[in-house]
Amino acid sequence: MTIPPRSLQPWQVLTGGICGLVLTIGLARFAYTPLLPSLQAQTGLTDAAAGGLAAINYAGYITGALATAWIDDVRWRHRLYGMGLWLAILTTAAMALSDWMPAWALWRYLGGLCGAAGMLLGSGLVLGWLMRQGRRPELGAFFMGIGLSIVVTALGAWGLAQWWPLWSSQWLAMAAVGGVFFVPAWLWRPPVPPEVVAAQASAAPAVSRRWLLTMAGSYFAAGWGFVISATFTVAMVEREPALAGQGAWAWALVGLAAMPAVFVWDRVARRIGDTRALLLAFGLQTCSIVLPALSGSLAAALAGALGYGATFIGIVSLTLALVGRRSPNNPGKAMARLTLSYGAAQIIAPVVAGAMAQATGTFHGALWVTAVVMAAGMGLLATLPEEA
Repeated sequence: MTIPPRSLQPWQVLTGGICGLVLTIGLARFAYTPLLPSLQAQTGLTDAAAGGLAAINYAGYITGALATAWIDDVRWRHRLYGMGLWLAILTTAAMALSDWMPAWALWRYLGGLCGAAGMLLGSGLVLGWLMRQGRRPELGAFFMGIGLSIVVTALGAWGLAQWWPLWSSQWLAMAAVGGVFFVPAWLWRPPVPPEVVAAQASAAPAVSRRWLLTMAGSYFAAGWGFVISATFTVAMVEREPALAGQGAWAWALVGLAAMPAVFVWDRVARRIGDTRALLLAFGLQTCSIVLPALSGSLAAALAGALGYGATFIGIVSLTLALVGRRSPNNPGKAMARLTLSYGAAQIIAPVVAGAMAQATGTFHGALWVTAVVMAAGMGLLATLPEEA
């Protein structure tokens, strides 16, 4: 089913990659966020258990990142990316098969593996293809798929709730929605010419140990900030008495803000440099995180959702493109090694936030802790020279 390499156009490779993100990040990860309130209401899933399932999903993600960091053969990277597309639909549908917690844990873990396939294998394949074609080595257009993932899952969850209030039916229908995106994602996978296989297998990141460790520390903070909002945004909004029923719309707003933001951050980085652009994105995201803790109003919730959507995608896109450009022969491997710190935060943060919310009845404390972690990430970034 693979189209010969010469017949693929840049718009096809990018569209296929975007659709791949909708499957591997949207269905396999983000669908959990807008479907979580129904899941909790109808099955009795606690906040701590919900945070635990989110952490298990990220355990799968970090497992996939570990594998990606050590798999040299680019042909295997291509095959595993294709497997991730199939698995994203299957694990989403499997969530509806029972309300047994160990089964949910398994599906969420496998869904995390799908996320690594889309984010790391997919982005590495797309970036490598763009560089071989002489195109600008930026991932802004590709990562528009993350914003689209949020919009699709938010609107999908809202629409499905109107027709099928039963939680299991919603998961099955969400998997069916994924079929629309599977076809272009599969047909337009970025091909890997045979002549680059040997070069990619032997490539090593052209970065210093200090630079990589500093970036890993700041990316850990970014992962913490990302996962708290990605997991609990809808739940936080729904628990405010004046905002009940508005959670899905707040989540959709995150996606709508993220889609154009990827292009904006590419332009900002070209104008002021990558490090300054990352510092700006960190600062704005920190502000958006604390807004819901300062006020329970609709305006604060919407402003926080907009700020989060407009910044987290910029942090991911700028960081991965930056490290990928420094390893042009095998960008996916370099991205995966840096992403291990991001994944570690995604395992720890939802467990901490879920436990704090269950103990206090509010997410405000978790939001303030997240702001402190983000500020520490900014401090690390500030130590890097701009040319990094």
